[in-house]
Amino acid sequence: MALNWLKKKNESEGIFARLKQGLAKTRDILTTDIEDLFSGKSVIDDDMLEEIEEMLITSDIGVQTAMALMAAITRKASKIGGPEALRQVLKQEILALLADVAVAAEKAPGDKPHVVMVVGVNGVGKTTTIGKLAAGKVAQGQKVLIAAADTFRAAAIDQLAVWAERAGADLVRHKDNADPAAVAYDSIEAAIARGVDTVFVDTAGRLHTKVNLMEELKKIRRTIAKKLPAAPHETLLVLDATTGQNAISQAKMFSEAVGVTGLILTKLDGTAKGGIVISICRQLNLPLHYIGVGEAIDDLQPFDASRFVDALF
Repeated sequence: MALNWLKKKNESEGIFARLKQGLAKTRDILTTDIEDLFSGKSVIDDDMLEEIEEMLITSDIGVQTAMALMAAITRKASKIGGPEALRQVLKQEILALLADVAVAAEKAPGDKPHVVMVVGVNGVGKTTTIGKLAAGKVAQGQKVLIAAADTFRAAAIDQLAVWAERAGADLVRHKDNADPAAVAYDSIEAAIARGVDTVFVDTAGRLHTKVNLMEELKKIRRTIAKKLPAAPHETLLVLDATTGQNAISQAKMFSEAVGVTGLILTKLDGTAKGGIVISICRQLNLPLHYIGVGEAIDDLQPFDASRFVDALF
């Protein structure tokens, strides 16, 4: 019993360490700037309030979110006498903002297979994310199938094949440029026949400004539902944190087209603008399921608001 507790504790500490390392660029800006703000000062004045606001916006927290945080800081300014006090206020207020956002619910066991459609523009790390998600489910003892429905990029299919083999997941693929909806349909059919637990459907991700991509994704959804009426059970949108506020416009377009149910935010380790997490959660009111803070499989982590805020400061 004690060994199990120790193992879980070590795993948790390892996950937090990777998260903290992944958010290093953002944390460096926030913590360094906060320390500098109080250089030679012990109280918050109007000049410092302006600098705090600028610091928050620089981290890509977004203007609306920054204003909400500034209102709280202004209210509590008389009680903030140094950098540590300011950090604690920011942590409390950011946690409160994230608590207002829909939380990703634990999925109750339902009919098999559980179908997850994964969408996002090219370059966000969608294919790699699917591979990591599949590996995670297989590690939990599930039987997993990946549908290679991004038929317009041969490289994506080959990459998925590598991930499927590495993860121990089944793969359904057609020839290049085949009908993506047909791949999705055959995948569901195969999953039912093989007693698969979870299906991840990869999809095309050409520029989100092209209406035909959205129509294509709608067709895939309809085709999946014809074979399995309640499916897809989840539609997860993968966003690249390094694109900042542009990720929000992408999310709105995908949500309108295919009814996104949750978000995955990748490449947080590659940006100093980790505040985008807070901005996205607040503006879209969608649960953030996973964040990517590195290349390793374990670097795709379930989003934990409290752990995230601790790593941010």
